[in-house]
Amino acid sequence: MSYTAEIIWKRGPDETFVDNKYSRVHAWIFDGGVQVPASASPHVVPIPFSDPNGVDPEEAFIAALSSCHMLWFLSIAAEKNYRVDFYDDQASGVLGKNGEGKLAMSRVTLNPRVVFGGENIPCNEEIINLHHLAHEACFIANSVKTELILKPIF
Repeated sequence: MSYTAEIIWKRGPDETFVDNKYSRVHAWIFDGGVQVPASASPHVVPIPFSDPNGVDPEEAFIAALSSCHMLWFLSIAAEKNYRVDFYDDQASGVLGKNGEGKLAMSRVTLNPRVVFGGENIPCNEEIINLHHLAHEACFIANSVKTELILKPIF
């Protein structure tokens, strides 16, 4: 399987670029046609050279981990005949130095809150097991060496 994303940036007409004073605003275009405004994080590159309204790579990294975990969780829950009515995750990440002293997303914490419906409601121990299975199956989590912390909210 192969996946694609197109990343487009263009120097502004009034930007000399070599003075390092240029916009980091760009676009992500995905294979389905969705275009997402993107930018460097204003925590890394000051405004006006970044745009806080754009998605930055750090946020996207956190979102990709959370989304992958959620999709696996939903699939496993359905397979086990647990009806999920709602899923919310207020995920967060920490940018820090890794073991080699380089800046990296050193920790991501997922805080999924799941509401189940129907007659087959899992106990907290089974919910933790569902999250464990989802984490083990998540392609994105399996692709990175960032510490991923999972804190289900009951």
